[in-house]
Amino acid sequence: MRGAKVETQGMFSYLSPEQRVPKVHPLRAIRVIVDRSLAALDSHFDSIYSDLGRPSIPPEHLLRALLLQVFYSIRSERQLMEQLDY
Repeated sequence: MRGAKVETQGMFSYLSPEQRVPKVHPLRAIRVIVDRSLAALDSHFDSIYSDLGRPSIPPEHLLRALLLQVFYSIRSERQLMEQLDY
């Protein structure tokens, strides 16, 4: 079962990611391209996920995390999670 695209706002921080990332940061331009590409894959993701079972992590979130891992040369998923906490 494919998980929902739910964004938690303000759970542990008073600033959103939009407020933290500078307006001229290169990742903002890349995010637009990635969002368009993932939107095109949305129907494909729907077709390969079952309707039964427990919801998964949305594949869009996983792919975005992997892109950040590659862009910042982070060696492992554990280190990626530590970096995201910062």
